[in-house]
Amino acid sequence: MSVKIVIDSTADLPSGQESLFSIVPLTIRFGEQEYIDGITITHKQFYEKLIESDVLPTTSQASPAAFAQVYEEITQAGDTAVVITVSSKLSGTCQSAMIAAADYPGQIYVVDSNTIALGSGILAQFALRLVDEGLSAAEIAQRLTEERNNVRLIALLDTLEYLKRGGRISKTVAFAGGLLNIKPVICIRDGAIEILGKARGSKQGNNLLVKEIEQSGGVDFTKPLMLGYTGISDALLRKYIADSAYIWEGHVDDLPQTVVGSVVGTHAGPGAVAVAFFAK
Repeated sequence: MSVKIVIDSTADLPSGQESLFSIVPLTIRFGEQEYIDGITITHKQFYEKLIESDVLPTTSQASPAAFAQVYEEITQAGDTAVVITVSSKLSGTCQSAMIAAADYPGQIYVVDSNTIALGSGILAQFALRLVDEGLSAAEIAQRLTEERNNVRLIALLDTLEYLKRGGRISKTVAFAGGLLNIKPVICIRDGAIEILGKARGSKQGNNLLVKEIEQSGGVDFTKPLMLGYTGISDALLRKYIADSAYIWEGHVDDLPQTVVGSVVGTHAGPGAVAVAFFAK
């Protein structure tokens, strides 16, 4: 009997790690066209559509039935599972996972990550380490519930336009931000999105990201960390890495990087840069 780690498709992973997890997808719609996240549409295809489309896509949470199908496969094989979901304050996906888990007491353990995207991705990677250490599903779920409080996710958005289109800010604020080249810096705090500040230009924005990392107590380099970007090009991420090089140099040989998924990309828009890590 082994312990499997289940995630939903909002969790971002370094390329090639997808096969290490069971992934329950969310749904994305562009008008009448429906896609299964990560299955019938890739991240690259999503961002191409996002840039070209006049219609802002919508997303739907994963259903209890989708989780139940994965749980059944795992338990039929005699295994147990820990399920790591997007913050329950950001999606009903966590509730779906818990509804389905009610039929598998002592076999399926659901953990609300209290974060999203890169944040839940590094929590999932940490879970794999606990599996390798031989912990039970119940023990892993308990450790993750403790460690999730140390996860930090900070992002610099390139534009306020997609937050405006999604109804997250007013048109007046978005217009003023566009004129002033304002780039908002956001984080996930207590499971919800919070605006930390606004920078004028990417250089100042990168500096603000660095400042927020330092104020959080610094990076625990003994645990997983990851950087990511939204859109087609990683140019802005490379610039951020260069601007913040002193944080990483001497601590990691290679910085894990990925494209931020489509659910978060819907509201962040292309051109965002994000970093997720465990605070010391």
